[in-house]
Amino acid sequence: MSEATGTLFEATSLCKSFQKSGKEIPVLQGVSLTIREREMCSIRGQSGVGKSTLLHVLGTLDRPTSGEVTYRGKNVFDLSDVEMAAFRNRTIGFVFQFHHLLPELTALENVMVPGLIARESAAITRKNATEMLDAVGLSSRLEHRPAELSGGEQQRVAIARALIMKPNVVFADEPTGNLDQQTSRDIHELLVRINEAHNVAFVVVTHNPILAELMPRQLVMRKGCVHEATA
Repeated sequence: MSEATGTLFEATSLCKSFQKSGKEIPVLQGVSLTIREREMCSIRGQSGVGKSTLLHVLGTLDRPTSGEVTYRGKNVFDLSDVEMAAFRNRTIGFVFQFHHLLPELTALENVMVPGLIARESAAITRKNATEMLDAVGLSSRLEHRPAELSGGEQQRVAIARALIMKPNVVFADEPTGNLDQQTSRDIHELLVRINEAHNVAFVVVTHNPILAELMPRQLVMRKGCVHEATA
């Protein structure tokens, strides 16, 4: 695995609350966390503890109630919504438990979507998407639609899509949640290979203790806060 170096993201005193039935429900309660370049780490914790909320805030999909997130020392929430969308598209990759592939598009077309959103050349985007699908072992499945792919293959397409813009970090939320044990291990090994080949950091939320323990850095979330895991 690639050796972590400088700081990419730093969260400081992150709090996030939601309103429900007129009551304020605190989810993140003062999270402070540093994600370094090329790092691979897992985040475990019970359902409802705030793991997905944390990824959404770190990935600028949601704003915190208080606290800040910096990327290379700059507060990302100082950006306008338009600037933040462009930053997110070019800097961060996302992989979710439910891959969110567009069913009417082929694997290749699904992977091309972020590049086309960024208004990059269709020819260059197609070339990059083809290379990413080859990197995840799907060079023979470019023209297959999601319904023609297995669950593990669909998740590989989602990983390729997350990587096409050459992000510095990928936030993965239960990426193996719907996969069997062997396919889950295959996906983990794929993430390790991508980390080594492309120097991209991975932050993986998972309920799977085997997957979590394979990561060099392991975090545990309890009561809205993040702690380094202890043996």
